[in-house]
Formats: sequence, structure tokens, C-alpha cells
Amino acid sequence: MPPVPAGKPPAVRTGRAGALDAEAVSAWFGDRKVLDRVSLAMPAHEVTALIGPSGCGKSTFLRILNRMHELIGSAALSGRVLLDGEDIYDRGRRITHARREIGMVFQKPNPFPAMSLYDNVLAGLKLGGVRAGRDERDALVEECLTRAGLWNEVRDRLRQPGGALSGGQQQRLCIARALAVRPRVLLMDEPCSALDPTSTRRVEETVAELKSDVTIVIVTHNMQQAARVSDSCAFFLAEQGTPGVIVEHGPTERMFGAPVDPRTADYVNGRFG
Repeated sequence: MPPVPAGKPPAVRTGRAGALDAEAVSAWFGDRKVLDRVSLAMPAHEVTALIGPSGCGKSTFLRILNRMHELIGSAALSGRVLLDGEDIYDRGRRITHARREIGMVFQKPNPFPAMSLYDNVLAGLKLGGVRAGRDERDALVEECLTRAGLWNEVRDRLRQPGGALSGGQQQRLCIARALAVRPRVLLMDEPCSALDPTSTRRVEETVAELKSDVTIVIVTHNMQQAARVSDSCAFFLAEQGTPGVIVEHGPTERMFGAPVDPRTADYVNGRFG
């Protein structure tokens, strides 16, 4: 793909962000129950942060939201996950369809290291058997890298391998790859935990820009980050060997400024966890 002259960015084709609702979700690994009847509304066009100490079920809950939990042999769950009112676990819904609509970015950047930046962005389309002409592919790569805040940094080296990028750039490449299949929701599992402060800031800026057309659910242990990027928070807690539950959830400003439950106040103010 030839470099594009500097100037006006490409027109971005926005998708329809979806509202996610978890209803009484419980989860097990074998005989061990790890989540107990968790219900949470995650509104469209908003960033919902999942906060809480390690081991309270946040990442498990996130994986349930796009049907990754069921890939573990000993895993089981109950309850419902609704995307705009339709249960993603209905028997008639294919797992691949759920994952196209609900994308995932993981804690550790995982681009295909030997694959070019260009082909990394398009990897999801190829895996899904989606065909596109050269011009359409070129436009999609530019659009997704622009939305991920990476285009200006890599536009002249799209044929270089993904493994040649810095950690922060690799994470934004993974975001671009997730966006290429037009998800309505993007799940992010501690996407900045392995990044330096500058890269973290760039990813946070990307999150803020993306919520205009994609719903975002993010797991983070960084309370400052949760306060900066999210519209609402859900505080998970598992006490004395009991399964994880949501202690409190609501607008981020209230969760940090005037939480109802004293355990929430203790956690967001760093008194435990």
C-alpha cells in the first residue's frame, strides 16, 4: 500500500455500538464457583470499567461477555448476556458471530510478529472468510489504524512485521485489528498493564475517541486510569473464599467521590487491594 499524502484523514465508517446487559451471571471452574449472580448494564457509547482486587472474577466476567469462558474444558456458567436485547448464548447464535460483534483486546499485546502491519489489521477478516478488494482493504487498514491512533506513526512502513513495533504500538495495532471486523462492543483486559506511561496515555486517548461508535468494557487495576477513561464503574469483590460479586456500580464520578458501600471507598482510596 503506497503512503498517503498528509492532510485530511479518511472518512471513518462508524458502526452501531451495542448495549450489553449481564443478567444473573454465575460461573464455575469445575466445582469452584468464581462468580455469583452478577448483573450489570453496560450502556452503548460508554466506557464501563471493571475494578476490584485480583482474583475477584473481573477477567472471567469479561471473557464471558464474548463467549471465551466456554473454551475452558472445566468451565460452566448460568445466566444471560444480552447484546441489544438478544442473548449471545442462544442456541441459534454462532460463537463466531458473537465474537465479531464483541471484540477483545488482551493484557499482553499479541500481534502476529512475522506478519506485516497491513496483514495484522486484516487478520480477523481473513479468519472469518470475509472477501474484500484491494482498494477496500487499503481503505480499511488506513481507517482502523487511524482510529487506533497509529496511522501517522506507521503509514510508511506497513509492510514491516508487527513484532518490530514498540509495546504500546503493538497494543494499538491489536486494537486496530479488533476494529477491522466492525465490532459493536470492544472488551479490553488490562490493556495498559505492560506499557510505559507515554504508551498508556496514547491508549487512553484512543479509548476516549473510540466510544463515539463502539461500546467499551475495560478491566483495570489502575484506579487513576479508571477515573480518567470510564463513564461508569463496577466494583467486584470476592471475600474469604466466596465467589466474586459486584459490591457497587454506578457513574464513575459517584463511585470515586461518594460511594455508597464503605468497601468501595476503601478500595478506590487504596486502603486494600
